Amino acid sequence: MQCIKDISQEVCQECVTLFLKSRMCCAAAIVTNSPPWLLASYPEGNLFRLTQEEIQILLAREGREQLFLQGITLGGTECLLIRDNLYTEGNNTMDLRTKGQSWGSQAVTVIQIESVYLVLMGQKGTEGGLLNLNAFEMANYIKEAIHQRIAHF
Repeated sequence: MQCIKDISQEVCQECVTLFLKSRMCCAAAIVTNSPPWLLASYPEGNLFRLTQEEIQILLAREGREQLFLQGITLGGTECLLIRDNLYTEGNNTMDLRTKGQSWGSQAVTVIQIESVYLVLMGQKGTEGGLLNLNAFEMANYIKEAIHQRIAHF
């Protein structure tokens, strides 16, 4: 994995902006776990309110089975864990679904990209599979930006 310094704030914010332009996402964020903090997000989306504690719980390597039992809160929104392959080599994704909302639930995808994590919350009606596909495409874009930056040094 590459160090967090290998990805610029501009690249992070550009990725968030690109996702929101696709109209597939209502919120997008890029986070890291060392230390747990929010690198970039859409200021009007739920994920803008991600706390350090929520990030720590989301990205913890130990006790992940508790996420299936207790769920997780992201930016104040309660979510159910559907599938957790975040630390499975070659997959590195997690699928969640929001719960308890009067307007319906939404798909949430988390994907590990080097030393950062992309968190996407789909618009109402956006299927999780389509959200995942777009997350993988953006992950490749971010990886390329990281590798280009490293090549210039």
